[in-house]
Amino acid sequence: QVEIVESGGGLVQPGGSLRLSCAASGFTFMFYVMSWYRQAPGKERELVAMVNSDSSTKYADSVKGRFTISRDNAKNTVYLQMNSLKSEDTGVYYCNGKFALYDYWGQGTQVTVSS
Repeated sequence: QVEIVESGGGLVQPGGSLRLSCAASGFTFMFYVMSWYRQAPGKERELVAMVNSDSSTKYADSVKGRFTISRDNAKNTVYLQMNSLKSEDTGVYYCNGKFALYDYWGQGTQVTVSS
């Protein structure tokens, strides 16, 4: 069965760093566009970063220059390196895999940036 599991979230101080991981199984990972989304309380879920099968990337303006998305197809894993974290980065971070009509989501991992 399809499974996407996020990990690496936690509580960090402003200016700190976290590395999120997304472990995927049950689908042909290398074909999928993999993305990180986040959702803060009372706000809509927003796209943070995405990486295509060719490893090209896109980022939300709010995280550009601070976050880096990458994928390791041999490990069926996507990463999100988050540096210079701000309080507004707080939220639940979700990993998504999309290909054609297939669209899979993980359960999310909480990231809290607070002093």
